[in-house]
Formats: sequence, C-alpha cells, structure tokens
Amino acid sequence: MDRIGRTRRWASTAARNLVEAVTYPFESWPGTIGLVGVTGATYVLLVLASMPEYTLQMLGDGIHWFDTVIVDLTDTIYRTDGAVGLGIVVSYALLTGVAVVNAVAQLRLVGLGGLTDLTGVLPGLLASGCASCGAGLLGFLGFAGGLAVLPYDGALVRIGGLALLLFFLGRAGHPERCVVSPGVTDG
Repeated sequence: MDRIGRTRRWASTAARNLVEAVTYPFESWPGTIGLVGVTGATYVLLVLASMPEYTLQMLGDGIHWFDTVIVDLTDTIYRTDGAVGLGIVVSYALLTGVAVVNAVAQLRLVGLGGLTDLTGVLPGLLASGCASCGAGLLGFLGFAGGLAVLPYDGALVRIGGLALLLFFLGRAGHPERCVVSPGVTDG
C-alpha cells in the first residue's frame, strides 16, 4: 500500500477512535455523571487559577463569594481573551472530563498494566494545565517567563495542549474495545 493510502487509513482510524472516545462517557449514566462532574471541577479549577490572588482574597473572606468569583473570573477571561480564549478553557475542561472518564473505565477493565496509552495525556496536562492563563504547571517549573515572551501570549501552547489531548483520545479510542487494527501481526 502506498504512503498516501496508509496515511488516509491512519487518519480515518484516528478520527473514528476520537469519536468513540468522546462519545463513550454518554453510553451510561455513571459515565455521563462522571463527565459532568470532572468537567465542572476542571472548569472551576482553571477559572480560579486564572487569578489566584483574587481567588484567595475573596474566598478567604468567605465561601459565600464563590459564585461571584466564578462569574467575575469567567467574565475576565472573556474580556481578556475573547470568545476564543473562553472556548479554549471550556474545551480543555470538557476534554479533560472525557479523558478522565475513559482512563477510569480502562483502569477498571484492564488494571494498571493496560494504561500505557493513557500516559499520552500527561504532556497535554503539563503544557496547558491552566488553559485560562497559559502557564499551567509549567509556571511551577519556572517556565512562566518563557511563556510570556511567546507570540500570542502563549495561546499556541494552550492550543498545543488541546491538540495533545485530542491526539491521546484519538489514539486510545473506546476504552472497552481493542484499537489494534485487523491484519497487523506481531514480529
């Protein structure tokens, strides 16, 4: 088979695996509830991490400020980065929810030994751990200043993190199905 044919077959398989991975959480109520819970928690964490000093000051005064902080910081992200920036935060939270639900399902089915495909999510989490500000966990590693000098204020890093999450999901596919292509032999 020629190179173009192999590339098309790989792209078709990756697209099918991505669709199966994204739709898997909706196959059961526990999966859907898990997706909503993890997505919501991730969104809240990303929004709160966008301005940690403000968050600590407001929530230090009382938990009754929680809803105000979430609304204010969501508005700040929208006014700072626009609809695209807010969309990146929402997309990152949603894809993280899908990845976590799929990882839990795969862990439940095959145990720790079968989680080799799930290690692909770590670079995405490191690269854009805080999708709202772009620094993520890289800031804790001393790279926040380096991200500040990147073009587009690190937006490419955030998009790269989303691309890594999509690649991971496309590679892993449906957690209950084997993703080895038929006709592929060992040796």
